[in-house]
Amino acid sequence: MNTTEENDEILIGRYARGDAAAFDALYRRHELRVWRYLERSVSDQDTSDELLQDVWLALARNAVSLESVTRFRTRLFTLAHDRMVQARRERAAKGAPAPSRPANGDEPAVVLSRAMGQLAGEERDAYLLHVEGQLSIGEIAEITESPIDTVDSRLRMARSKLHEIFSEKS
Repeated sequence: MNTTEENDEILIGRYARGDAAAFDALYRRHELRVWRYLERSVSDQDTSDELLQDVWLALARNAVSLESVTRFRTRLFTLAHDRMVQARRERAAKGAPAPSRPANGDEPAVVLSRAMGQLAGEERDAYLLHVEGQLSIGEIAEITESPIDTVDSRLRMARSKLHEIFSEKS
């Protein structure tokens, strides 16, 4: 069986046993989704790139312990979420302002970036974990250590706000 046909859990097990091609397959499969989650969470490409490297390095270092994980994607996005929250705290501790979002432009990426910036942090996190990570409400609750009802509410609020924002653009 080649790596494109294998599920994530099999691939992380293969990598834990020394198969570097399995790690490459996981990276290719999830890199862009994790990066988009991070970039849309921190609004800074350089920081997102750095965080992405941190996440994959942590994953590579802990592959043996991840071999028994039943849902690889949940663990991957838990690493990304935890690293992103840590980076936000570090920035706040230094008194550094959050990177500003682009002010002008009608390009879809700029419009989406501005829309994400209008969501409360917890709403944005829940929405991006759902959309980019393709995670269930239960998985998001596990990652964010929040009750399922709270995550459900955050997702509904995010969708409602985004619908309102994009309706104003039309």
